[in-house]
Amino acid sequence: MIELSDIKKAFNQGRDNEYWALHGIDLAIEPGRVTAFRGPSGSGKTTLLTIVGCLARPTSGRVRFKGEDISGLPERFLTDIRRQSFGFVFQQFNLIKGLSALENVILPAFPTGRPRAELVESANRLFDQLQLGHRAAARVEWLSGGEQQRVAIARALINDPEVIIADEPTANLDTALSKEFMAILESFTAAGKTVLLTSHDPLVVESSAVHRVVGMRDGRLVDA
Repeated sequence: MIELSDIKKAFNQGRDNEYWALHGIDLAIEPGRVTAFRGPSGSGKTTLLTIVGCLARPTSGRVRFKGEDISGLPERFLTDIRRQSFGFVFQQFNLIKGLSALENVILPAFPTGRPRAELVESANRLFDQLQLGHRAAARVEWLSGGEQQRVAIARALINDPEVIIADEPTANLDTALSKEFMAILESFTAAGKTVLLTSHDPLVVESSAVHRVVGMRDGRLVDA
């Protein structure tokens, strides 16, 4: 589904502080499975996922998504692919304070042109699945950490993406909430979605919900 060929990524290229975050990554990611990227801070995990999710471009190398080389596509096409095919769950959740849980969830779907009533219906279905329906109208700053994470998950799913990308999704959660998140992951793959995540947490990478663990260090794969 996703093929990475000799992916390299440099920051501040040509300057005194040039830094290469990725050094020739070759990797094929299978659909419908959970792949976890494990490694210390600075190993390149997050950089790699931003490239896979069309949030950044590689300095060199090729990214193929469903057989199509997307590496050199204009930004407007990458934006469409990102919106239609990828959902993101960030470590800090990145919810917008002052807006309700419902408003946060439907916000990424507005550019698709779907009617608001349809978006609200879709969001409410996701809230029901995530046992969050009773909090839909609450402002996100009033929610607990676990509730905020479920809002972030619902937001990631609102456009029914094929791929879910989660960057350190349990970093700010306790053990019980981390286990709850892993149970939600299993429901993703049961629905046919592909999940890519980064984590330092043994509870995550050793979970039965994870099908494959890819080790990274210093911008290179060490165990794929």
